[in-house]
Amino acid sequence: MPLRQRMKNILTLAFLLGSFVVRAQQAELLALLNKENVTGMQLVYTKKGETKQYSLGLRQAGSTQAPMTSTTILQAASLGKVVLAYTALRLHDQGRLDLDKPLLTYAPYPRLQGEPRAAKITARMVLGHTTGLPNWADYPLAESWKTSKLTLKFAPDSCWSYSGEGYVWLQRTLEQITGNTLDQLAQQEVFGPLKMPNSSFTWQARFEKNAAYGHDKAGKPTDIKRFKEPNGGFSLLTTAADYSRFVRALMTGKGLKPATAKLLTTAANAATRCSTPATATDANINWAWGLGLATTSHGPAQWHWGDNGDFRGFFMTFPNSQESLLFLTNSANGLKITDEVLRLFLGPGHYQAMQWLAEEK
Repeated sequence: MPLRQRMKNILTLAFLLGSFVVRAQQAELLALLNKENVTGMQLVYTKKGETKQYSLGLRQAGSTQAPMTSTTILQAASLGKVVLAYTALRLHDQGRLDLDKPLLTYAPYPRLQGEPRAAKITARMVLGHTTGLPNWADYPLAESWKTSKLTLKFAPDSCWSYSGEGYVWLQRTLEQITGNTLDQLAQQEVFGPLKMPNSSFTWQARFEKNAAYGHDKAGKPTDIKRFKEPNGGFSLLTTAADYSRFVRALMTGKGLKPATAKLLTTAANAATRCSTPATATDANINWAWGLGLATTSHGPAQWHWGDNGDFRGFFMTFPNSQESLLFLTNSANGLKITDEVLRLFLGPGHYQAMQWLAEEK
């Protein structure tokens, strides 16, 4: 058989084999969604430049006219915190933000009046969740939250305690430094450079036609939240296709100076939790400047989760093997599938993050 024909046959076989694997993974993903009552999902897996992308289920339960597509807009929840952290690191590279300078030296923050310990808090503490601030002082979508008083739960830099309030304070600081809103900053530093056209921290009219509804644990639709003001803690609206570009930038350090990029793979603290007794899983988790680090059976990993109640998502990257996996769901049950999804794409093993997160909650 001529060499050209043999090469053609090999390529055809590889294509057929690849198509079979994709169909098999899609079938397993659909089975997982059905098993855990997850309404819809977008997923992107990459390895050394090759990408697999899935859009499965519905953007609104009960409507066959509302399939999940690759351009459906979902809430990314706390995955927006990582975008804010990356933006802060970009401003650090520009000499506009000192990670170890107290935030109150940049601008006052009225909600912290009467809290003298706040004078010690820096951007580094915010990014590593060691500010001592609560997650939220009040329901953050309530008008009363904007003026609610902030009181530290723990001494600054003494232990790890997850805080959306800390990230909002950092957001306000960056806005004061630059004179731009978070949306404007994100467009300038992240969404534009990384080609993320379907991402915003506030609602856009163009999202209306293809936005996902959230769903509760019973699978009933909740609503579409049209965020009017940017909140770095939870208001990011995006797609998996967009956010996966950002995840790959985190993994490779794209857009950052080499020394700054190392902050995304170097522990800022040991994630020693303030209020939960230490467990065996703790030894496998650290916190970098804006995201988690995990020691897994597949190698060192970066990771973070998103949880707005009715929208949940997750990503994990493996810099050594140049792999990343991200999924977004419009379901309160979305994180239940995490470990099985990781094993489906990465193989059997121990990935630590969800066990640690379950202990945290």
